[in-house]
Amino acid sequence: MSKSSAPGGLKLNVKRTALIGFAFFGILLLWQVYDSWCPTFLTDIFARRMFDMNSFELKQSGNTANILQVQWIVGIIMACDNLAALILLPIFGALSDKTHTRIGKRMPYILVGTFVAAFAFPFIPLFFHNNEIIGMVTAMAIVLIFMMMYRNPAVALMPDITPKPLRAKANGIINIMGYFGGAFATVLGLFFVLSNYINAPDAARSVWTIELPFIIASVLMVISALVLFFTIRENELEEKLHDELELGEQLAAVETPIDDDKPMSPANKKMLLAILGAEFLWFMSDNALGTYIGNYVIYHLQSSSSATMILTILGGLASVIGFAVAGGIADKVGRKWTISSGLGITFLGLIVMIFVAPTGNVVGKNGEFAFPTLLYVVWALKGFGMALVHNCSFPMVVELCSAKRIGKFTGYYYAASMSAQTVTPVLIGLVLDRTLAWRALPIYAAVMTCLSFAVFTGLVKNIKAGKVANAKGLEALGADD
Repeated sequence: MSKSSAPGGLKLNVKRTALIGFAFFGILLLWQVYDSWCPTFLTDIFARRMFDMNSFELKQSGNTANILQVQWIVGIIMACDNLAALILLPIFGALSDKTHTRIGKRMPYILVGTFVAAFAFPFIPLFFHNNEIIGMVTAMAIVLIFMMMYRNPAVALMPDITPKPLRAKANGIINIMGYFGGAFATVLGLFFVLSNYINAPDAARSVWTIELPFIIASVLMVISALVLFFTIRENELEEKLHDELELGEQLAAVETPIDDDKPMSPANKKMLLAILGAEFLWFMSDNALGTYIGNYVIYHLQSSSSATMILTILGGLASVIGFAVAGGIADKVGRKWTISSGLGITFLGLIVMIFVAPTGNVVGKNGEFAFPTLLYVVWALKGFGMALVHNCSFPMVVELCSAKRIGKFTGYYYAASMSAQTVTPVLIGLVLDRTLAWRALPIYAAVMTCLSFAVFTGLVKNIKAGKVANAKGLEALGADD
């Protein structure tokens, strides 16, 4: 057995897991920049076409309702991206399961996806700055397609070489690494303030304000992929960890044993569908907030976009705490109640958000208002709560398959999330268009979170993994190779 195992038990290799996390670092780095900037780019460019004014001019003229009226189009564009992901993620997951190369089955997809997406990414703000919507949307599509080639295999890499009972702890480390990427992207937003660009006449807009964050993100994505490539040898590790992975199969938290030669048992299938159904609903909530929070801050709260970056950093810190403790909580109460608690905490935060309003206190140039402190509390609650959810949900899905189908089941997981992210931008965009009220955003998110809690708590069983012998406390984190 490898150095990371103990006789009769299992230990998590923290160093190796953190190195695998560089894949997730690149994923969240790119998506944080993408989600923070692109909806506002689309709002501004469609305002020009529908009202012959950019969003700054609309705001100055008092026609803020017109900004709400373009959100359904913004939602459709963002949803088209997610629709492509819904199709591509399962395909690349299944393909990578069947791929065998000298550098592994996941690594070819990770490398090609990273390099092409990183090359195309800086063209999004460049086309936007030049008011070329076809070029911008095309660049967005290329980035999305190749990030889907990257994303599923990159996420599947962790369960490939981690025994089942240790995957919740490993997923916590992976997500913390990812949030470092997201936090770095957020810091970029503090230095390159999007609202300073948007809230200015065309002649005063500097392209580098929006271009540099995309270039820096691309460079860091490539570096993270190279670190992963040079430190994680897929084929060697799968052979080295064979005995530990077999032991993990015996200790899996499933109602009936996994057998590749037989159809999935009714009990396991019911569990899978319940998890995916609840996941669909919580992503309906989470993605609505993620897609529109930038516009919510700029156009509803009328605050600086740099406040959104601080908000994101605070939520990220709360998430890191959540990811750090989620595995331990799951060991004590089970993954079901860890996720249910996270959904309950998130719902509480969203109820508070419903009552957040613009402060009316002018503090910045262009008449920007002070940012409401209460929203920081909301984002901390949401960050912590959703960390408990995300940390345990993916391991629950891949628990229900053997090592031969991890890519395929990772595809199921992302099919549920991307289905939600395809539907929800359009749906909440239409809601905003019909109600002409930004308060509809937290109400919508709260309803979806409540439905998710009801489905998950009511239909998912709480099955604990078998006990891991001789691996307790800090020892369970193991030695670093």
